Amino acid sequence: MTPPRLTVLGNPGHRRVALFAAAARSFGLPEPAVLPWLEVLRDGRRPDPGTLLRIESPGEDTAVDALLRGPVLGAGYAPTRVEGGAAWYAGVVAALRSLAGAPGVRLLGDPDEIAVMFDKRLAHARLAAAGVPVPRALDGTPTGWADLRERLAEAGLRRVFVKAAHGSSASGVLALELAGPGRVVATTSAEPGPDGLHNSLRVRRYRTEREVAALVDALAPEGLHVEAWVPKASQHGRSADLRVVVVDGRATHAVVRTSGHPMTNLHLGGSRGDLALAREAAGPAWPRLLETAERAAACFPHSPMVGVDVLPTAGWRRFVVGEVNAFGDLLPNLTGLPGTPAEGLDTYGAQIAALLRTEHPR
Repeated sequence: MTPPRLTVLGNPGHRRVALFAAAARSFGLPEPAVLPWLEVLRDGRRPDPGTLLRIESPGEDTAVDALLRGPVLGAGYAPTRVEGGAAWYAGVVAALRSLAGAPGVRLLGDPDEIAVMFDKRLAHARLAAAGVPVPRALDGTPTGWADLRERLAEAGLRRVFVKAAHGSSASGVLALELAGPGRVVATTSAEPGPDGLHNSLRVRRYRTEREVAALVDALAPEGLHVEAWVPKASQHGRSADLRVVVVDGRATHAVVRTSGHPMTNLHLGGSRGDLALAREAAGPAWPRLLETAERAAACFPHSPMVGVDVLPTAGWRRFVVGEVNAFGDLLPNLTGLPGTPAEGLDTYGAQIAALLRTEHPR
């Protein structure tokens, strides 16, 4: 049995690349080669023919980010800048589509599906069309604060999440509450600066319409996705949701994320919750939670792994899908759910095992 020749499109030295390589070695596979994102984007480098190319996130590398967003932001570029997501998206998608045409190369992932996942408007529409439960969303893309207020009034929505269409890690996300004429609260990690919006590790609230209007107007050119704020279940008095990793169509890993504010991202003060307690709270509805994640993943049939953000509503009996993440498997030290093919394996090991089953079926 000849082992597959693996190459990882990623950022050398990043823990994503290191964790996948460690998983490959644990299965007795040769060390995967690394194809740097920077060299693909800057120099047009291509993988060697005959390789299986795993697509990893281009994030968390300043040189890659500057190459993608810098020309748009100009002298105001900084890694913390929120704007520039549309340029980042266009560059990444174009690179992936060019790699899909490289001779003798097979991609472990589909560029067109990744393109949908990285556009929150397209992803929401695809999920909704397939009957996957999702929050209600506004039609179209608001052009700014005045347009958003008018659309929300027409829709009868007072509590929504306003999201940059191509953002990730809560960049450009506003949890918006309209309490009446002139009364508005926006919770976000975005912070205005002299050169634009910047991501901060501190979540803050803006309580004047002037402040909120400035935020929305700055984000609007990037493209906005607006959806109803779903009242989520709680654990130990903190808002709770789940990241469910689906590998080869099966929900294999799950982690509860809790927070004292609407965004549960761990880098914004969220923390891992108690999965056993969540299963107990969901009771007989727990299999439906996992099935919901699997239904979302099935909308992307050519993606061997996706991370699905599942939002349990109050009472842990109903579930909606917030987002589907092409690179949602960075969950260190988390082993697979009991009774799944990933039991005892981390997210990367589960993907190697699934790959070997596909490449060498018994």
